[in-house]
Amino acid sequence: MKFCGYCNFCICITVNYRITQEIIEHTLYFVALSEAPEDELLKLWEGLGYYNRVRNMQKAARVIVSEYGGDFPADYEKLLSLPGLGHYTAGAVSSIAFGIPMPAVDGNVLRVLSRVTASYEDVLKQSVKTAMEAEVKKIIPADRAGDFNQALIEIGAIVCVPNGKAKCEICPLAFLCEAYKKEIVDELPKKKVKRERRIEDRTILILKEGDRVGIRKRPSKGLLAGLYELPGLEGHLSEEEVLAQVKAWGYAPLRILPLTGAKHIFSHVEWHMTGYAISLEETENMDQEGLLFVDVKETEEHYPIPAAFAAYAEYLNISLGQEKYKEGK
Repeated sequence: MKFCGYCNFCICITVNYRITQEIIEHTLYFVALSEAPEDELLKLWEGLGYYNRVRNMQKAARVIVSEYGGDFPADYEKLLSLPGLGHYTAGAVSSIAFGIPMPAVDGNVLRVLSRVTASYEDVLKQSVKTAMEAEVKKIIPADRAGDFNQALIEIGAIVCVPNGKAKCEICPLAFLCEAYKKEIVDELPKKKVKRERRIEDRTILILKEGDRVGIRKRPSKGLLAGLYELPGLEGHLSEEEVLAQVKAWGYAPLRILPLTGAKHIFSHVEWHMTGYAISLEETENMDQEGLLFVDVKETEEHYPIPAAFAAYAEYLNISLGQEKYKEGK
């Protein structure tokens, strides 16, 4: 039993749970994943991004435990029905782990196929992807499905590369590549131009009272859903505007320090941030306006805070995401 190393589901599981081939053979991991508290799960995932992936992993684990007795289903359609698994992931897992002859067509494979066939069709269209999956299914060898899929994926990853010059001179498919013959490799694949990311200006606040810092939980839906954040305000605010808002929340600011700007890029939006560190006088009720004041080190250990705030976490002398697992952290 082996995993491809490219499939999101495999990567997602192995990164924080150290699961290899035993995931197929033991129910313990699925049970632990299915029962993990969400905050703990998100904390383990902190810094990896795409937090819905780990939520879907947990949903899938619950289905595996409840419907399949903790055994990973060795069936393409059943894999496809698991939360978070699309055609590519289901194809990768079923072919590589179970030898089932189903295609695993990701961006790498779409690029290879569009060049091999000299196709100018938009590879971002689902209809085009579906058609290419159907073509691969016709030729995938029944006895080496996993090797076939991994070979295509790897050619796309290291030979028929997404950025830079394709290495056609060493490509094992060059002899049948129509784009290579027609000298149009650089023109393919065709993709619809993506919309520009929306720019959002934000002011991030580090509110400190002694050794405690104010954080709050984001809404259960939307961007960074269910994670904790350093409180932010829309727009780039001046010191006077920030102090007025903090006072309106019922706090007594003692000092304010402007912080350097930072930028974080999401799939469809960019945060352009400025920040302030504000020392507060202790009041009878610090936890208000949705804010929770906790020991600074507790935020690093127990509260999942996304990497979007990494630039400001440095001012608290804490690490976010996978940085905290590096040697010396």
